[in-house]
Amino acid sequence: MAQYYCHCDDCQAVHAGAYACILYRTPAVTVLRGDTREFMLKTTPRTQCTQCGTFLFAEVPGYGVRGVNAALLPQGMFKPAFHLQCKFEALPIADSLPHFKGIPAAFGGSDELMQW
Repeated sequence: MAQYYCHCDDCQAVHAGAYACILYRTPAVTVLRGDTREFMLKTTPRTQCTQCGTFLFAEVPGYGVRGVNAALLPQGMFKPAFHLQCKFEALPIADSLPHFKGIPAAFGGSDELMQW
């Protein structure tokens, strides 16, 4: 559905930075083997491998989608289109992608961009 970097304060608290994310509808994301643990730091339910501690995915509240950790995909498959929740960004990231202050309009937001 989308590939992006999330800068919300929840993602930053869990990942110590922006979360490189690929968005899929919830039924499309399943764990095939191993045990997982679910937790919530602030507002976002997350799933983690109990054996190695890898963060697997996050539930995006109210949307019926899961944000899969892009670091789990083969190299070259992550091609982000934008940054979102940049109002929480600690430092501006210099790249050519749009940096949405909140959420893009395609996901119910305002399309307001950060002005650096």
